[in-house]
Amino acid sequence: MTKALTPTKYRLQSLVSGNYFEDRDWLLEASVEEKPSLLQSVYERRQIEVKEDNFGLYKFSDWMPVRRMLEGSSSPVTYQSEGLARHLGQNNLFITFSGWWPEKGAAMKTCSFKETEAYSVCARLERNDKVLVVASAGNTARSFARVCSDNDIPLLLCVPEDNLDALWFDEPIREHVKLIVSRSGGDYFDAIHLSNLACKLDNYLPEGGAKNVARRDGMATTVLSAVTTIGRIPDYYFQAVGSGTGAIAAWEANKRFLEDDRFGHSKMKLIVSQNAPFLPMHDAWKARSRDLLPLDDDLARRQVEEINAKVLSNRKPPYSILGGLFDALMCTDGDIVAVTNAEANSADALFRETEGIDLHPAAAVATASLIKACLESRIEKDATVMLNITGGGEGLFKNGRKLHYLKPSLVFDLNPSLEEVEMKLKDLF
Repeated sequence: MTKALTPTKYRLQSLVSGNYFEDRDWLLEASVEEKPSLLQSVYERRQIEVKEDNFGLYKFSDWMPVRRMLEGSSSPVTYQSEGLARHLGQNNLFITFSGWWPEKGAAMKTCSFKETEAYSVCARLERNDKVLVVASAGNTARSFARVCSDNDIPLLLCVPEDNLDALWFDEPIREHVKLIVSRSGGDYFDAIHLSNLACKLDNYLPEGGAKNVARRDGMATTVLSAVTTIGRIPDYYFQAVGSGTGAIAAWEANKRFLEDDRFGHSKMKLIVSQNAPFLPMHDAWKARSRDLLPLDDDLARRQVEEINAKVLSNRKPPYSILGGLFDALMCTDGDIVAVTNAEANSADALFRETEGIDLHPAAAVATASLIKACLESRIEKDATVMLNITGGGEGLFKNGRKLHYLKPSLVFDLNPSLEEVEMKLKDLF
């Protein structure tokens, strides 16, 4: 059941030509442009008005490309840190938490900020006459499965078989959500390849990943939460990245607040992090290369096996594209930090001790990058800092609950043919 919400008024703009487009037919890119770029949403309402908390995530709908309000959403929660801030010697550290922490008002049942994407993307949909296709390394799949199951939206998930333990739920997922996987030994890129083949078939609709403005503007609600809570644009922004889409979204939100003109005129310095040894964007950035450096597929898969934060394993991220992470870092004088498993584990333990909640591995990577920056005196003591905790409270949520796991309907080899995918998917829905 959906609630009434006035559709948001907006247009999409090309970063290449500056041309505007009406958002019709699930527009993901401007094919008429001379070179590819990410489209950006331009909202009619330039100054955001935050709605009441009972709107859930849609309290920020002024800056979300949504046509309806779906049931069950929760918004990120921002609070000023005391324990971690004191330990690090920071006077203005703010934590934006997405996950399960009822004490703080955070009620995301999948315990991940990927819910912000799912509730935004699915609310952009006008009809359910096609099957939405989503590729994921784990958390995104869990969030889309929950949202689509609860709101009667047909969904095909594509996930690496080795990541199936991420597909846990407190209630069974309904039959209109199906899961297919790339065989053990593959990674997120293999799941993306599988989803691309599925999207070539009739009746399947690509979600679009970073190209979907609703995904980015949903993730941007973390920054909307932070800025409207703090009352100003932060000086620094910390987040771990797999694709970099969340950091791109943060940059875009920053630009909207500059136009709003009520929250200051600064650019947040984006400090993003990857989990070593899988460092494709880190290595390209340190070389100041817009293009990712060559990386052997088998080596990449082995590196992904080594990292704790499996969700940070995108081999084809929106780094190079116009409007992507490279441009966001250049514009904000940002940086990419490498974080080892050991450093992330230490950061997780420190966060539990000082803040009182468990972290997802990616959030531990982000926390470790903040700790490193403080130890290296890269941040002024009085600077306003936003730490984007993209997932947490899973241990708290699971405690005492019976869990249900989504099982795959089909298992594919790592390089399936289009004919094989078409044959096997023919009668799936």
